Amino acid sequence: MAGSRIGHLFSVTTFGESHGPALGAVVEGCPAGLPLSELDLQRDLDRRRPGQSRFTTQRQEADQVRILSGLFEGMTTGTPIGLLIENTDQRSRDYRDIQELFRPGHADYTYWHKYGVRDYRGGGRSSARETAMRVAAGGIAKRLLTAWQVSVRAALIAMGEERIDRARWDWQEVDKNPFFTPDAAMVPRFTALLDQVRQEGDSVGALLEVEITGVPVGWGEPVFDRLDADLAKAMMSINAVKGVEIGDGMAAAQARGSRWVDEMVADARQANGVAFTSNRAGGILGGISSGQPIVIRLAVKPTSSIMVPRRTVDIHGQDQIIQTRGRHDPCVGIRAVPVAEAMAALVLADHGLRAKGSRL
Repeated sequence: MAGSRIGHLFSVTTFGESHGPALGAVVEGCPAGLPLSELDLQRDLDRRRPGQSRFTTQRQEADQVRILSGLFEGMTTGTPIGLLIENTDQRSRDYRDIQELFRPGHADYTYWHKYGVRDYRGGGRSSARETAMRVAAGGIAKRLLTAWQVSVRAALIAMGEERIDRARWDWQEVDKNPFFTPDAAMVPRFTALLDQVRQEGDSVGALLEVEITGVPVGWGEPVFDRLDADLAKAMMSINAVKGVEIGDGMAAAQARGSRWVDEMVADARQANGVAFTSNRAGGILGGISSGQPIVIRLAVKPTSSIMVPRRTVDIHGQDQIIQTRGRHDPCVGIRAVPVAEAMAALVLADHGLRAKGSRL
């Protein structure tokens, strides 16, 4: 299987399946001399970890990461960093009734036709369980970005038809509630929505926003390795993500150039002597960072594993009715928040290293 690696100078290769013995990753290109410990990676893994509230899957995984290589006396050595997380709470029996059925909305059908075999136990490699290693590797990238004074953070801004009030946006609220939302007033409404969704045996989608600050002017490699193109690809690689925009991307289709463009003015207080009057471009121009905050929004579809009976076919081509059982997220967008942060961090770490070698 190709496609398990991301990055050029700072690269990550992941392996493992949902119901296999373990998940793993190899991180290459991290510079030597970076202070790093397993605790540095565990914080975000704990945020992504299942079973922390009634709003996520009740699969009980500790997601304890082990660093197997690439460290000496608390510092990176510049050699490949090996990461491992053991799976401890697989319940493969939950999937026996559907081992010959294709789950609508999942990768069962496409994997079967591409490879001639599929792991019906939670989807195998296509399971969102795989994202645990992205978060672990992203923790290393975050440590590197912190050394460069670059910050990556994300939040859930909408769930179904419920949307936050941006006037109440408070980043300090994000880690104080189970939804990672910056609007505390929306917590009761999100709670009521998910309680209703769970009672109906259904699921709901979500909208996330990622903000990256501290990136200087000049990160990004035109033409095909544009910073926004790589960020969009990274976000689209996350399970269940079906749409991505940079800045006010989708709104551009309805805008006039005279109103949408970000005007520039001379400002001696800025590092480069230039200030922007707005940030509709989301901090990237021509595939290169402009020095403004980079803003990404991503749409996460409703979880496909639901209790509502649906039509499907089996591996023999016969019509069937499927009703998924087991432990599943009513809104997979909640746990996608730290995953989105991790993917953004991996791309920025790679482009940061590339930018540092682009000129004297």
